[in-house]
Amino acid sequence: MRAKLVAGNWKMSGSLASNQELLAALVPALAPLARASYAVCVPFPYLAQAQHALRGSNVALGAQDVCQFDGGAYTGGVSAAMLADFGCRYVIVGHSERRNVFGETDDVVALKFAQATQHRLTPILCVGETLAERESGVTEAVVARQLDAVVKRSGLPALAQCVIAYEPVWAIGTGKTATPQQAQEVHAHIRARVAASDRRLADELAILYGGSVKAANAAQLFAMPDVDGGLIGGASLAADQFIAICRAAQAARETVRA
Repeated sequence: MRAKLVAGNWKMSGSLASNQELLAALVPALAPLARASYAVCVPFPYLAQAQHALRGSNVALGAQDVCQFDGGAYTGGVSAAMLADFGCRYVIVGHSERRNVFGETDDVVALKFAQATQHRLTPILCVGETLAERESGVTEAVVARQLDAVVKRSGLPALAQCVIAYEPVWAIGTGKTATPQQAQEVHAHIRARVAASDRRLADELAILYGGSVKAANAAQLFAMPDVDGGLIGGASLAADQFIAICRAAQAARETVRA
């Protein structure tokens, strides 16, 4: 039985003062919610602050990106070993903003995935289509291409060390959200593609939905059979919203158990 995971992606947001306030609210509120897992992926400069604030809690620490190189003369790069030094458990790889704004190719994303797994970090591998690709009917082909690039480099068994996040690009930061049925269709396609080679791996693979998840729609999304939680953007910066989403994940898990 797959556990639910809710991971907050703060993107390029935060300050020492606002982070302290947010984390101080999250830690005690999420402590009693033991039937799901939680994480926050913070900007690099705040890893030490978050590591300290989350110590001993049930909220894991994550980063938002990782360099595709192991170390060396790569100014501005942050290696997987450095993230591990700060106690990171998760790292987001291939977010649509990294692909579309910073020009990361499928091959670069696959290299970053490999670096993360080599250093025992859990990559949150983001896949998803633009509005034009959805309207052209190539959603499944785009997601398959992005997933296959990682499998080609690291091998199918490496997916056992990751979390996949389906994030329709047209629903990120736009206020638009894929309907629960639209999300379920793509999640089921991802699982079926993995199952074609390894049914057990597919059954155990956590697939999150990312795309304007809010307290108001989290319960419906998390009720879908192949939606295993969420990668939360803007709502992760508001304690009440993020806590409500985490409670929805807890409730979904309890419903499955019942």
